[in-house]
Amino acid sequence: VQLQASGGGLVQAGGSLRLSCEVSGGTFSTYAMAWFRQAPGKEREFVIGITWDSTATYRADSVKGRFTISRDNAKNTVYLQMQSLKPEDTAVYYCAASYVLGRGVDAYNYWGQGTLVTVSS
Repeated sequence: VQLQASGGGLVQAGGSLRLSCEVSGGTFSTYAMAWFRQAPGKEREFVIGITWDSTATYRADSVKGRFTISRDNAKNTVYLQMQSLKPEDTAVYYCAASYVLGRGVDAYNYWGQGTLVTVSS
């Protein structure tokens, strides 16, 4: 199973960005999907996740009201829409796939390579 994340870049504070993660080599429609992020010198942290059938999403308190996750099972792709970005959102963002939606790194079987998001003040 391979995950390919894209869409990162440099954005000003208050701006928006959409990340995409395309999954190949597995049965995307059976996976719970999530986004994690890792800032320099910090541990990787859960950001937001979605169940295989999009019936439930979970997000970290730090992104509530600003980040939204969605998926298109026909395109094997999960999206992260980020709005009202803050400098503290700067990190490498990773998409991850699992058979069960969880918040811990260890819950995920497959990982993308990461895409860098930089928010300038």
